[in-house]
Amino acid sequence: MTTTNTLPHATLLESLKVFAQVLGPTWAKGVIIRRPAMVGIAESLGLDKHAVRYMQKLRDKYGNDPLLLRLPKSINYALVFMPEHVHRVLQETHQPFATDSREKHAALAHFQPHGVLISQDPERSKRRHFNEAVLDTALPVHRLADHFMGVIHEEASQLLNSLGYKQQLDWERFAISWFRIVRRVVFGNAARDDEQLTQLVNKLRGHANWAFMHPKNDKLQQQLHSRINHYIQLAAQSGSAPEPSLAALIASTPQDADTAPADQVAHWLFAFDPAGMTVFRALALLASHPQQAAQAQTELKANTGSSRQYLPYLRACILEALRLWPTTPVILRQSKTATQWDSGMMPTNTGLIIYTPLLHRDDENLSYANTFAPEVWLDQQHTTTAQQWPLLPFSDGPAVCPARNLVLLLTSNMLAQLLESGALELRSSRLSPKLPLPGTLSPYRLRFKVKG
Repeated sequence: MTTTNTLPHATLLESLKVFAQVLGPTWAKGVIIRRPAMVGIAESLGLDKHAVRYMQKLRDKYGNDPLLLRLPKSINYALVFMPEHVHRVLQETHQPFATDSREKHAALAHFQPHGVLISQDPERSKRRHFNEAVLDTALPVHRLADHFMGVIHEEASQLLNSLGYKQQLDWERFAISWFRIVRRVVFGNAARDDEQLTQLVNKLRGHANWAFMHPKNDKLQQQLHSRINHYIQLAAQSGSAPEPSLAALIASTPQDADTAPADQVAHWLFAFDPAGMTVFRALALLASHPQQAAQAQTELKANTGSSRQYLPYLRACILEALRLWPTTPVILRQSKTATQWDSGMMPTNTGLIIYTPLLHRDDENLSYANTFAPEVWLDQQHTTTAQQWPLLPFSDGPAVCPARNLVLLLTSNMLAQLLESGALELRSSRLSPKLPLPGTLSPYRLRFKVKG
């Protein structure tokens, strides 16, 4: 390993282009809550595809090591290109690469100032343990899976029954049902129709999109946390046989003053929004790819009742939708110390930027980059490749999403309910197995028509 003064630097023009062509569109679409109009513009103009192309160009020019952007002297950012370096950064979270980056803290503090992602030890470890305990991170299927599947069946059936002949299923209709499911899963039936709770979360997420540039609204944040705590207390007071929900598990999970359950729950409510988008995109993929749709139907016919807790093919379809259109397009870390790389040192307090679309849609290295390939997540040969090449639908390493398996349970079962009706036809998109899939797919534009 050689030692030089520093890593390679991009030119000023290249650094400006990174912000204009890669980070700018990502921010414009909304990092914490999507801006539908901007997502539609990005889809129409192919902005994400252009961003991947520019990142490939920089990687080809500068080689393997992280690339420092040329910015004012006191500010350091580095692009991480190569699989082995992505793995290093994610595996060496939280030391020396912390999740509590400047930008992430400025954004998430708007509605979860004590959330685990923007915490430091010893509080961080306590909050992570709490999340893992309630969300059953270590289990492939959550302990409340049967109950959650019943909730999904009820809400999906009501949604489908509300659609008459020739009516359309659009994002607005779907989102109403999806967030009813989310509130029932998190809090129980008492919160089913509490749309104001979801609106509170979304309003604060809108503020969070602006991070440093928007003043914090402490009153609104207090309203949100008071509402969350109300439902947690309601679950705790429900006696020896509480209604199954995450809130009921919170009530029986060890915690102390540092745990801040309301902050952790606020993050769950935020994260279930992009999970719903992924269901809608996966539905569009299956509606436009007959071969994969047939495989999905075969899996559904072979599994009924509790066996639907784990649907490998539909989970693979969800993971593939997340690969194609990642809901976390930028993974951020902050270096706590100076770190050594092959060509030099990375300064302390450098913000590391992992642009996931580059990894997921890199047609210079992945033969399936722009196609719908659920087998990537199933076939042993492809799985090995995926482990070597970082596909990061839920991040990775010590900070991997603690709700990964719970999200896959809920999304795959919602997808199953919609597919099983056999009545939905994609009407609004030109997705096709014969064409490369677009770099952006707006869920807000998708329309499914009820077939006769």
